[in-house]
Amino acid sequence: MDQLNGIAAFVQAAQTCSFVAAGRLLGVSASAVGKSVARLEEKLGVRLLNRSTRRISLSNEGALFYERCLRILADIDDAQAELSHLAEAPRGKLKVSLPVIGYRIILPLLAEFTRQYPEIELDLDFNDRLVDVVAEGVDVAVRSGTLTDSRLMARELGPFAFSIVGSPAYFARHGVPATPQALEAESHACVRYKFPSTGKLQEWALRQGDAESAGAPELRLRTALTCNNIEALIGAASQGVGLAYLPDFIVADAVARGELQPVLQQYLLTSSKFWVLWPSSRHLSPKLRVFVDFLCTHLHFSARR
Repeated sequence: MDQLNGIAAFVQAAQTCSFVAAGRLLGVSASAVGKSVARLEEKLGVRLLNRSTRRISLSNEGALFYERCLRILADIDDAQAELSHLAEAPRGKLKVSLPVIGYRIILPLLAEFTRQYPEIELDLDFNDRLVDVVAEGVDVAVRSGTLTDSRLMARELGPFAFSIVGSPAYFARHGVPATPQALEAESHACVRYKFPSTGKLQEWALRQGDAESAGAPELRLRTALTCNNIEALIGAASQGVGLAYLPDFIVADAVARGELQPVLQQYLLTSSKFWVLWPSSRHLSPKLRVFVDFLCTHLHFSARR
């Protein structure tokens, strides 16, 4: 039990970078936290935390141990959940990672979810960077694209399509491109999404004539603006800065209001899917299971039929 307390103290200290803050969360003194971590370090024979007069930080060994400790504490939480008969009443905090634009997806569903599961507390983190679900103690994440992390279990939420959109004012000034090649030939301004994790620009998946973009010469798009936030791209396109390549369900409302107009629809390729992911090492706790099932049942993406 003393070792378990040491692990809990170590994790809180690592997350808060402070013995004082960790003690406040654990309901003990800063000195007690420091002693628990010291005993754990002595038992392991390594330094887990680097101390200075201003803050503490993880050592290299501590960073490796921290990831394991998160899983240990999560497994203990799951075991306690089972013993507490949570299958009958899912409850507890659920940490959810979503892309920034995910608030458009999840917020319309929150009222119904909280009505069905009032004892589940959702901790929503909207972030466009590639979150490490396991290392950061995330219970469940919503992501798009290709899955590469073998440590994660996944269920498909559904495919979605893209649209190229621009404002009526932009088209009045520059005309409407009739083909993908016109984007280049007519030097249309493009506002493009930049992936936060790699800094690469998102490709515009277009069919050029009878060929898909993958097999045709790459279009040289004139980039007027790059941004790692989809909301900002929607705003830029609405203000007439340029054309944007965005998920169609994200721009559906702006299109319906006449703020944006889609073009080149017949040339667009559906090329991505949304997934809900969770650590494979985790027991599928009742709170996690009902959340995953709820998303798979209620989320619908494509705006085109």
